[in-house]
Amino acid sequence: METYYVYILLCSDHLTYTGVTNNLGRRFEEHQNGLNTKCFTYKRRPLKLVFQQEFNDIEQAIYFEKKIKTWSRKKKLALANGDFDLLQILSECRNATHSKYKP
Repeated sequence: METYYVYILLCSDHLTYTGVTNNLGRRFEEHQNGLNTKCFTYKRRPLKLVFQQEFNDIEQAIYFEKKIKTWSRKKKLALANGDFDLLQILSECRNATHSKYKP
């Protein structure tokens, strides 16, 4: 059974990069060594691996990756730091039209 990883990298400019792979060590080295000049991380090295989650199903890994790619940097770092209270706060809708704000 294959293992897949969703990972978050913290770039030198404090931006984050989220990806999915079946070989985390190899993929991190590819990012760190700048093998692809068109990659988002190329000009943002050195990089730090701040989060990884293991999956046995590629469909679940891709679903999770797509989900967290839409998150803010703060929310991704809260996940990476295991700060689930902050993650909950950052996940709450703050839109005035949200049902929480209706009388």
